[in-house]
Amino acid sequence: MQQLAEHASLIWRDMDQKALDDAYDQLVYAPNRDHVLARIAAASARARSILPATRVAYGPSEPERLDIYRATPSSSSPASGGGKGGGAPINVFVHGGAWLQGSAADNALHAEPLVRAGVHAVIIDFVSVGQTGGDLVPLYRQVSRALAFVWRNAESFGGDRNRLYLSAASSGAHLAACALTRGWRKEGLPADFCKGALLCGGMYDLEPVRLSKRSAYVKISDAAAQDLSPQRHIGDITTPLVLAYGTCETPEFQRQTRDFFAALQEVGKSAELIVGEHYNHFEMFETLANPYGVVGRARLRQMGLA
Repeated sequence: MQQLAEHASLIWRDMDQKALDDAYDQLVYAPNRDHVLARIAAASARARSILPATRVAYGPSEPERLDIYRATPSSSSPASGGGKGGGAPINVFVHGGAWLQGSAADNALHAEPLVRAGVHAVIIDFVSVGQTGGDLVPLYRQVSRALAFVWRNAESFGGDRNRLYLSAASSGAHLAACALTRGWRKEGLPADFCKGALLCGGMYDLEPVRLSKRSAYVKISDAAAQDLSPQRHIGDITTPLVLAYGTCETPEFQRQTRDFFAALQEVGKSAELIVGEHYNHFEMFETLANPYGVVGRARLRQMGLA
């Protein structure tokens, strides 16, 4: 009887409610979160002070804006030109923040290593679930719309639409994966519009998320769990993916990435897995802004710039 009672208390796989809640709470596994986020904020402020950005609307609502940091190519840089479109390559970044927080300005640090490598860095803003009553659909649709806008308007800022790449972290990696499974078709983009994407510390199946304490602010219906779980739409992925996680992230964030990677491999999709030894969720994300960091180096390598 005791074993039956213990089994009945399990909410997701071998986890009871507390274990599942903890597995979707990064602070439990990253006690230095606030220190890392403070470093990221300071680095972003420095980047904004030295890099000019152009603020552009990609949609009708106020949150639908993006910041374009133009490349600073050199004659020795392979990114300085020569693509089919005649411009510099583009990397679009989708920020994280538990679908609740974050902004393009808060993530400006990711622009500097890109522009120094001769890449146009585009960092997008979008609505939060706090503004949508917990509905994730508007977030995913805005991210998809932003990607379509950048692809269709690349030449307006000197970009080469034929060398467009995507990078994203945490909840932004989830939204980016949704755009790469469902969103690109809805926006009428060609299957090869994105030449590669790096997704760091993302979630790719929403079922355990809606069973966790995140359900207090994210409202995930059966339909949303189906439509917005990229792992359930592997066949729609046409972009080569690099997936990354740290060994000090929560057990569920590690498993989510491993399972997504395995599902991609099973059907023969182009995918690479990077495991950051001894990095937690926020430390992995921070290395994206370092050209020699675990995922920063991988992002440049994916673009042929390592």
